[in-house]
Amino acid sequence: MFVPCGESVSDLAGFTLLVPAVSVGNVGQLAIDLIISTLNMSKIGYFYTDCLVPMVGNNPYATSEENSTELSINAEVYSLPSKKLVALQLRSIFIKYKSKPFCEKLLSWVKSSNCAKVIVLSSSHSYHRNDLQLRSTPFRYLLTPPMQKTVQNKFKSLHWEEMEKSPRIPEVLDSDFCIRIPGGGITKTLYDEGCSKEIPMVVLLKFVSEGDNIPDALGLVEYLNEWLQIIKPHLQCDGPTASALPWKMPSSWRLLFGSGLPPALF
Repeated sequence: MFVPCGESVSDLAGFTLLVPAVSVGNVGQLAIDLIISTLNMSKIGYFYTDCLVPMVGNNPYATSEENSTELSINAEVYSLPSKKLVALQLRSIFIKYKSKPFCEKLLSWVKSSNCAKVIVLSSSHSYHRNDLQLRSTPFRYLLTPPMQKTVQNKFKSLHWEEMEKSPRIPEVLDSDFCIRIPGGGITKTLYDEGCSKEIPMVVLLKFVSEGDNIPDALGLVEYLNEWLQIIKPHLQCDGPTASALPWKMPSSWRLLFGSGLPPALF
């Protein structure tokens, strides 16, 4: 499934794998874009799979004319050995009935690569929130059993909120409760597979609505950064305690909503 770019396969033992869910607003994918672009991660390979709709395009992280013509495909892997980070970026949707086989193959690769943990970046429909969720932070997390022992206390110290269970059948009082992530794409499948295979996995998600989801992606990576400290804040000149996280938007975002309106219209 994983095909390296060069002749040698990168050693990913002990690395943290970042995976986006193709979910509402594409927030997870936008967040991965920000991380790859900001950290200038190097492409180390791609996933050869029949589970995703085929696509090809120019280099989404181009910094010059020389590297703008490099090709990118639907599932590519980027790495930053200095921080023990590896990121999988998904750029197309799943073919019908192929999402579960993809999750199984992905987690099989995670096990064979000896990755330390998997972090899934995702989103869920904001209009499905209950009253409690409406009154609290829009961010939630989920942990598989192997991760509960190691990070549960850390998340509590950050005052993070775990994803609540909801009735399996809405508005039926005696229905049993389960985790539901409407609009979350493969998030629930990955989480369930991670639990059954005892994969150390953390799901981080935000309740969002479709539209301009760049602010949601920025919020999600800052939420992740509270825990992992991927980048350090830069001090601002407008105050001794003010800080900002210097996330770098990739060049491909310039046409995120298409080209501008032609002046001839006015």
